[in-house]
Amino acid sequence: MSWWLVAGMLCIPAASVPTTAPADSVTVARLQYGGGGDWYANPSSLPNLLAAIRVRTGVPAAHREATVRPLDPALRDHPYLYMTGHGEVRFSPAERAALRAYLLDGGFLHADDNYGMDASFREEIAQIFPEAELTEIPPEHPIFHVFYDFPEGLPKIHEHDGKPPQALGIFMRGRLVVFYSYESDLGDGWEDEDVHGDPPELREAALRMGVNLFLFALGQGVS
Repeated sequence: MSWWLVAGMLCIPAASVPTTAPADSVTVARLQYGGGGDWYANPSSLPNLLAAIRVRTGVPAAHREATVRPLDPALRDHPYLYMTGHGEVRFSPAERAALRAYLLDGGFLHADDNYGMDASFREEIAQIFPEAELTEIPPEHPIFHVFYDFPEGLPKIHEHDGKPPQALGIFMRGRLVVFYSYESDLGDGWEDEDVHGDPPELREAALRMGVNLFLFALGQGVS
């Protein structure tokens, strides 16, 4: 995966990350899935996250996300695969196999429940990794400290059912391959300020967590 070269920058302190690399060399890939769910939700979220990554870390991130389907050969070009939505998530057997291969070969999936995809996502990920379960990721895990510190773990951005936020993950071969943000709604916090009217401190917490996720994904890709 060509993005491993970009990930090498993470071996030096964040303040020293060079800013002269060519623009648009790495981006977030939004996963387009079947089942009728709105995989395209929160259209301003990923451009805002990419801007935060560019400005705050110096990683040469693109201005727009890519869009990929599970069987798209370009899937393997991206270190950070993001999916969200409010409805059903469904993959074909071939799509499940492709996602599994991508994740086992160094990829990273961030599934961000936008209040509605929980049940179907859990069903699908259980079919992709039948030998593993979604488990709670503790606050001391490096993903909460790679760039910004989150001593209490995943931040709560939107209330929804009033449940506490949960960071759930699937670990395979010693790697975190799936990060599931549940009852948090990071993507809403990444959106333009006037979309949800979230206070600045919540939007900042969401962006900081997003930066951590992206840098963690790049770092895991280094072989």
